[in-house]
Amino acid sequence: MKVSPSTTELARLLQCYFCSYLINQRHLSQHTIHSYRDTFRLLLPFVATQQNKPVYLLNLTDISSKVILSFLQHLERERGCKAKTRNSRLSAIRSFFNYVSVKEPQRLADTQSILAIPDKRTDRFIFEYLEKREIEAILATQEMTTWAGQRDHIMLLTLYNTGARVSEIAKLEVKDIDLKRQQAIRLHGKGRKERIIPLWPHTITELRKWLVNLPDSPNTPLFPNRNGEKISRFGVRQRLDCAVNKATATCPSLKGRKINLHCIRHTTAMHLLQSGVDLTVIALWLGHEKIETTHQYMEANLDMKRQALAKLPVLDGQNQTYEPSKDILAYLDSL
Repeated sequence: MKVSPSTTELARLLQCYFCSYLINQRHLSQHTIHSYRDTFRLLLPFVATQQNKPVYLLNLTDISSKVILSFLQHLERERGCKAKTRNSRLSAIRSFFNYVSVKEPQRLADTQSILAIPDKRTDRFIFEYLEKREIEAILATQEMTTWAGQRDHIMLLTLYNTGARVSEIAKLEVKDIDLKRQQAIRLHGKGRKERIIPLWPHTITELRKWLVNLPDSPNTPLFPNRNGEKISRFGVRQRLDCAVNKATATCPSLKGRKINLHCIRHTTAMHLLQSGVDLTVIALWLGHEKIETTHQYMEANLDMKRQALAKLPVLDGQNQTYEPSKDILAYLDSL
């Protein structure tokens, strides 16, 4: 990459970081590139204001750990970002300064203080998932006499079958499904990782009906929009919202709940778990890199907790009265 002699060290390293490292070496997705880009589009004007100089004159020495901490506080206080967003921006900044520490070892002392900034602890929320009757109510809302209704039905059914991310569903093509030999679907996941998910007999039947409506080409989008192009993530989300709104008429428990596309993914995992599928298999099914991510479904499974509670012996009425210890110090020592 050619850079102007007047280019600052920061500008040179930042451009090499994006072009040579993230794009050419690591081959990160466009979504990740945009996320990292947006971080620096926010950071650089903030630093320029702090240092009272234009962005094009900023150098590495202008970005200290103190400035980064002020930027993170700015994100939360002024921009109203949550801790999760704050940590995501910090992750992008750390990635860049890791790159700087390798390319410019003499800057190691300065970069270490930035790399040492910790993530902020975030609350873990109980995720939303659907009961079987609720997901069935959503799938039953489509008008199967129309092209759009057939597409939405099989698209939501495939989402439920596979537990796929919305980006994985949106990029599917006809060549990604095998209804004859494997009876499975190939998903292109995060980090360019692929995985093959088996299809249920009902999903196979519905996909065979749907393929009749599509051009006979392996590169044809499996779920096209009205222009024949791949449906967008926004389009998938909009179709789910419409289905949920219709389903509330027959399934009142859906009313007022925030049902998003990731909720369908959680639903798939919970139903697999309740059916006795092992956690390691569910992790592979969902494309989780770490089994710890999948353990959240075990923690949230209320039905399995009730079953475990039911197995506990029932205490006699005579044994239910609790008598506190008179010697409080002895009690504390026993803890």
